[in-house]
Amino acid sequence: MKLTRRNFLAWAGIAATGAIACDLFDDELRVQSPALIPEDLVKGRDNWYATYDPAAPGGEGILVRVMEGRAKKVRGNPRFPTNQGKQSPASDAILQSLYHPDRIAGPMLRSGPRGSGQYRAIGWEEALNRFNAAVDDRGDGMLLITETQCAGFAQICKAFAEAFGGRHLRYDGLDDSAYGAAVQDILGTSRMPWHDIENAETLVSFGSDFLSTWGNPTAYSVAYGKFRAKSHRGRHFHFGSRYSLTAANADKWIPIAPGTEGYAAMALGWAAAATHPESSYVQAVTGEAGPGALNTFAPDAVAGMLQIPEAVLDGKSIREFFEALAHDYARHGGLVIGGGGEAGAYSNGKFNASAALMLNYLLGNVGKSGGMQPDAGAPIDSAPSNVPYAALRDWRQAVSEINGGRARLVIVHNADPVYGLPAGVGIREALANENVVVISASPFLDETAAMADLIIPDRTGLEAWGDDAPNPAPGHKVYAVQQPVVNPLADLDPRSFPDILLSSAADLGRGDMMPAASYEELIRSNIDELGADFTETLKNGGWWDDGATAGSSDPPSGLLDSVASMASMPQMQGSGDFQLQPFAHHTLLDGRNAHLPWAQNTPDPLTTVAWQTWVDINYTQGKQMDLREGDVVNITTANGSIQALVYLNPGSPPGIAAVPMGGGRQIGSEYATGRESRESGNVMSILAVAEVDGSGGLAWSGNRCTITPTGDSMAVSKLEGGYTNREVGEHPVEQVFKSEGGH
Repeated sequence: MKLTRRNFLAWAGIAATGAIACDLFDDELRVQSPALIPEDLVKGRDNWYATYDPAAPGGEGILVRVMEGRAKKVRGNPRFPTNQGKQSPASDAILQSLYHPDRIAGPMLRSGPRGSGQYRAIGWEEALNRFNAAVDDRGDGMLLITETQCAGFAQICKAFAEAFGGRHLRYDGLDDSAYGAAVQDILGTSRMPWHDIENAETLVSFGSDFLSTWGNPTAYSVAYGKFRAKSHRGRHFHFGSRYSLTAANADKWIPIAPGTEGYAAMALGWAAAATHPESSYVQAVTGEAGPGALNTFAPDAVAGMLQIPEAVLDGKSIREFFEALAHDYARHGGLVIGGGGEAGAYSNGKFNASAALMLNYLLGNVGKSGGMQPDAGAPIDSAPSNVPYAALRDWRQAVSEINGGRARLVIVHNADPVYGLPAGVGIREALANENVVVISASPFLDETAAMADLIIPDRTGLEAWGDDAPNPAPGHKVYAVQQPVVNPLADLDPRSFPDILLSSAADLGRGDMMPAASYEELIRSNIDELGADFTETLKNGGWWDDGATAGSSDPPSGLLDSVASMASMPQMQGSGDFQLQPFAHHTLLDGRNAHLPWAQNTPDPLTTVAWQTWVDINYTQGKQMDLREGDVVNITTANGSIQALVYLNPGSPPGIAAVPMGGGRQIGSEYATGRESRESGNVMSILAVAEVDGSGGLAWSGNRCTITPTGDSMAVSKLEGGYTNREVGEHPVEQVFKSEGGH
């Protein structure tokens, strides 16, 4: 058949077989047949398909505009109960992962030294034979490392690993395992509770940057807008050591010493208990002991730890300040959020998280409108929604297993621990061991994929089936479904990684230990288990039940004693004049989106910096060090050094050096690697290998550093500010006048 534009569009217009359009826009959803379009007609009609983006923080329901077989635009799904029609820049950028010029086109076999990134293309038959042989020979003790996606995806991965004697590790570069451990102890699940910001009257937050990268920032931002839009406008107080997007939006930001969020929460708890000593909630949390049980954490007792600037106290003593805040809270009712993210990444991170969670019980808002709502549980009993992330102690054990020969096969999918873990963990050196076989299923090359002997690229999210249980869920059960809305481009030949696992297990005689024969079949089975219609579920982007809530709950017995016993100041690693505070980049996050130019080019909401790694330090302190914006400095810890550009911020507290994650990629797309080391550094690589007490997570907030100028400088790529006006000057021009005759 002759290849004409008409035939090409006919084939491309098929999009993904089985994709089901949503019915949100009646005039846009007539099924088009590109084969009937005249050759010279450029105009087409678009379809919108509901799907899901699990890579966005917390997960987002999205709609994808498809025209002539090509995905053109992403927007939030207005029906999805978390993000409610809004989407993050990370979801916008997934279109670029679909059409990215640096995608791995097909399976590849290593042809150079491990870690060199040198590969040769092979066919799928050879690739799958090699994959099956490796699993058959080395499956006992294997490590299957994936992203944090739950539900059917995690069900397949767990079943596959266990079928061959291995285990499944979920990697999250934004290690929040301390918060998960605190939630597990207090609420009985490691899944995050939902914070009903929209219906709160007063909001108090501790450390967590929930308007930028923590929890589900898109959903929380939507709720925050409604919280602010009320006729009486909800009030927000934020305790934290970094000038974050959440701190900038608060009515009042209370700067505190790094890692003291738990003490601030306990001081507010003391003030609340003293304000209403007869409250049944106070009696329940204190075990009938009353406010006196919190005297150890009275504001006067912890003032030296918190180090709140006097100017912030509005002329009050610290005791009067906390009492006024507690009175405001008690009068209007409200919500406490935080303790995770940066606050949970100190050695005492579990205490910080536990104190914030306990405060909600003390104030009596658990399970109520405008309060903290515990997770309602798995939407599908057989599909796990409560799979803890691998903590630092798990990664140290994994390295030990590889080095000791227990784990002889490592399979990695959409995870980059070589880049994201501190260099001292030794994961790069472990994967360089010739006694281990490394297989990557990532669609893009990165530091971990470059260590692989075999690469079997997965499809990207818009080309593949998927499902998830969003975390946090909006106070009730939610099952999200990702459907393929387009097919891969003609020059690409990826394959679904979950389907590879299922077919491999069947080929090796373990098919009966797997949940289904294909991922699509498993999703259909899960939807059937919910009693839902498959087509309607795809049109909506998932299934949810507003009535399936956890409800209110009583505090665990001995809660106050348990939390109080954890109280401690953070143990900082190393020395120096600055506390090094890594934070998740607004769009790059932990670096997982560094290959996407839209994510690189999106300005930081506070500094407007793009494409570069900067260090945010106090303006006055920087001037005292004779630093100027754009100066290249060395940031040095006891474990290494990186370079970054100085950004002087009058809002940043003295002694804090805040550096975004996501820079310093050495291998992968040109968009991730194509910058000099002086403007792109990996802050995670210089952190100490230190654990959070009680959870084993990485204490990535607890490092001291020194900042020294290199004598070099360069322009900061930012939108903020401007340049001084300059005279353009005179330039000769030639003027052309129309003649009277019109010629």
